[in-house]
Amino acid sequence: MLKSKSFVKKTRKGGVIKVVREHYLRDDIWCGSKLCCSCSQDEHTLEARPSIDSDLVKTAHYLLPDTNVLLHQIDILEDDLIKNVIILQTVQKEVKHRSLPAYKRIKDIIANKEKRFYVFTNEHHKDTYIEREGGETPNDYNDRAIRKATSWFNGHLEGCKRHPDHQQDQVQVILLTNDQANREKAVEDGLQAYTIHEYVKSLTGKPELVDRLALITDNDQKMDKVNADIMVQGKVMFPEYVISSVLHAGIKSGKYLQGTFHASRENYTEGSVNVQDQDKAVFIKGLSHLNRSVHGDVVAIEMLPEDDWTCPSSLVMVDNSKKDEFNDDDFESESDGKKNPVRKELREPTGKVIGIIKRNWRPYCGILQQSLLKGSTRRLFIAAEKRIPKVRIETRQAETLLGCRLVVSIDSWPRNSRYPLGHYVKKLGEVGDRETENQVLLLEHDIPHEVFSSNVLSFLPKLPWAITQEDYDSREDLRHLDICSVDPPGCTDIDDALHCRTLENGHFEVGVHIADVSHFIKPGNALDDEAANRGTTVYLVDKRIDMVPDLLSSNLCSLREKEERFAFSCLWEVTKDAEIISTRFCKSVINSRSAYTYEQAQLKIDDKSQTDPLTESLRSLNKLAKVLKRGRMDNGALTLASAEIRFNIDSETHDPIDVQAKEMRDTNSMVEEFMLLANISVAKRILQSFPECALLRRHPIPSPSNFDTIIKAAKSMGFTIVIDSGKALSDSLDKAVNPDLPYFNTLLRMMTTRCMTQALYFSSGTLPDLEYHHFGLAAPIYTHFTSPIRRYSDLMVHRMLAVCIRADKSYPDLLQKNKIQAICNNLNYRHRMAQYAGRASVGLHTQIFFKNKQEDEEGYVMFVRKNALQVFIPKYGLEGTLFLKPEDKTASSLFTYNEEEQSQTAGDVSLHMFDPVTVQLSINASDVQHQKLMLRLVKPKVSGFSVGSADVTEPPPKKLKT
Repeated sequence: MLKSKSFVKKTRKGGVIKVVREHYLRDDIWCGSKLCCSCSQDEHTLEARPSIDSDLVKTAHYLLPDTNVLLHQIDILEDDLIKNVIILQTVQKEVKHRSLPAYKRIKDIIANKEKRFYVFTNEHHKDTYIEREGGETPNDYNDRAIRKATSWFNGHLEGCKRHPDHQQDQVQVILLTNDQANREKAVEDGLQAYTIHEYVKSLTGKPELVDRLALITDNDQKMDKVNADIMVQGKVMFPEYVISSVLHAGIKSGKYLQGTFHASRENYTEGSVNVQDQDKAVFIKGLSHLNRSVHGDVVAIEMLPEDDWTCPSSLVMVDNSKKDEFNDDDFESESDGKKNPVRKELREPTGKVIGIIKRNWRPYCGILQQSLLKGSTRRLFIAAEKRIPKVRIETRQAETLLGCRLVVSIDSWPRNSRYPLGHYVKKLGEVGDRETENQVLLLEHDIPHEVFSSNVLSFLPKLPWAITQEDYDSREDLRHLDICSVDPPGCTDIDDALHCRTLENGHFEVGVHIADVSHFIKPGNALDDEAANRGTTVYLVDKRIDMVPDLLSSNLCSLREKEERFAFSCLWEVTKDAEIISTRFCKSVINSRSAYTYEQAQLKIDDKSQTDPLTESLRSLNKLAKVLKRGRMDNGALTLASAEIRFNIDSETHDPIDVQAKEMRDTNSMVEEFMLLANISVAKRILQSFPECALLRRHPIPSPSNFDTIIKAAKSMGFTIVIDSGKALSDSLDKAVNPDLPYFNTLLRMMTTRCMTQALYFSSGTLPDLEYHHFGLAAPIYTHFTSPIRRYSDLMVHRMLAVCIRADKSYPDLLQKNKIQAICNNLNYRHRMAQYAGRASVGLHTQIFFKNKQEDEEGYVMFVRKNALQVFIPKYGLEGTLFLKPEDKTASSLFTYNEEEQSQTAGDVSLHMFDPVTVQLSINASDVQHQKLMLRLVKPKVSGFSVGSADVTEPPPKKLKT
């Protein structure tokens, strides 16, 4: 029952050590079947009489898939029809090694008890354990282990028939593998083995499941004859990839470069590769040079000779091919084609893709292209994301899926196919339906939005919940303080509350009290893992996707008025000039007196007849906040602008019925100042105790070239923008005021916002101290502490601060900078996607709002292009690119572009940057997938001209996120 293996290996210092590895075997590992009477098992995952209708397998049976079926056909395995499946330890380990996303999906299936997936530890069972033979490859060893386990199961279950209760029962274990050699050897061993395609096509209960079969044609799994008929049989169109060993050797030597591929939005035959440690991306031009790269893939590239370098085309090229779905005759015209000469000064470093390091494919949302062949099951799928190529799929539901949003996964991209091959996953709903489009934007921005699993919910507190005496004894009792919260209207996830009171020495005590989420979410459990994966709460126009379950976000953690709640409090003693005398932190119990909106709090402050303790507290906070803000501005903190809007939603239809700009009051700034102060104070404290692994937030200094546009724009109006420092930039923005153009300074600050780099989370031990700086806030150190209900970063910071003040114990992962940095990397990604999803939601509701209506609105010219104007419309916070087109498309443009003056002139009408215009807004629904907001110039009127927009699907970036 004990196997051991010994070998010697060389150490770094040149020594030799002997390594002995022991492998323990057992004879009491359950088979998991309810049919079995010999295994001593408390729970039975697999049913005694499994039932599934198959033309291929007439008897009751369990399924045992190999690794490739698990990796590539998981959409099939997730279907409710597929139950009673045995997952071998060998297979699960290999899946984990090859694809963590697939491994997580398998774990989720196994956790679903209704699916009846059983994990069998074959490598530790004495009857299924095998040793690797001499010269045997890892793949052959795994295949043999799978066949051995399948054979054992069949013999084991056959023995169960001797029991009186199961003499009539017969259950076979069916091996599912697309590996032809493995299948042939299984049949030789007397096992029933089929391809996943053969088996799925035999299921009479759900014939449409065939549409979800993945089309795999890579080196790991050759496509079998059953599936070969749907492959494109034609000439080779793309170069062969360099073999893996040569590829990695070339990257190591510097012959090849590695980076992430980014497809162009404007031209589907172009893209670029961001190479690490290189400032400028490498340009890729032509389909053969793109060589089957998909946006997001990690690729290997080879640089072209400098004589072959080129530059991006000025043309917008969209793949509008309407040919037969499996006809590639027009490929050559869209490949490299003839190279037009490019002036030397315009050339960019250019390369070609010669291999794929890692595919980063995901499920894509989109629609089916109309087919030229009636009744054809072969269709082209057009992704909503313009940077994704069309995908070839086969579906028998094509007619019912037309006009619907659906999800498709890419499976492979052979050399003889112009487009990648994929399979249908699911239908989302009709195009244009609000719920469907919400689903699309969540999926396209990779927002985790599934309902919380029962495993996650099992770690929530049990109701009724109450604070115990032990809790009171271990925390500071602050229930006597006049604490209140100030938030936007309708806020239910109240993270923070404040108080201010006068001390006997004339100073103020100011407190920021933050929801103590870390009390309810302990490190490492399923609830914590889910929150870490989600990273942040996502706010859409009409819904909120919570990071933590509602019981915590809107109830037990939320600092609701007149309810006792746990808090993490930051308390300062400050002078009347907002000078900080002392700072301390404690875990506390509070009872918020009131939950105000910003407007309600402002009215209390302004109403001189009110003198109650809460009002006086708010007034003191407001005065101190103004002093704090003035100090930040003097240090060089930036005040930037954005156009944030709020939709009024119909309570029955949930459609937008009105829109209004968000009004900023003193109370908004008041809350912001004390949240910033708390974040900075906590950052200093955790860095003292965690110098190598404190979770901090930095805002890198933008590159000077980022400001070229705004410097030129300000100069055109007679102003100078200085970018030598944050302070110089702030001062020059303050001076850029034109009384004749009241909106000029706001537009200039909005343009400055877009020059900024993204603020990022990081682990303190991974960067030098000088890079901790937060440029926008002019703060040498910063973190996020004040919103743990909606940000996982804040929850981690709470845990660190609790260790600092000895309110909680540390744990290993909290002390490892690499693990903290891995968390930060995910948080940076999740926050970026949440921001994009929020913008997309505003864009979606703007389209719904303008459906079947036209409206004239005032706007401002933000940029003047060679053939277009960029117009910003403040009321709706959106921006449109207006191409200057004559109504008669055959006529030449009457507009003359002046690059020096940044103007467009037609007759006596001249349009410059920052000029006010009036435009008519309406929806162009000619492209069912990408509906556009169309703008027509109303004032100033130019005879014979219509101005139309392109791609107004999202509002511009909002204000800099601190």
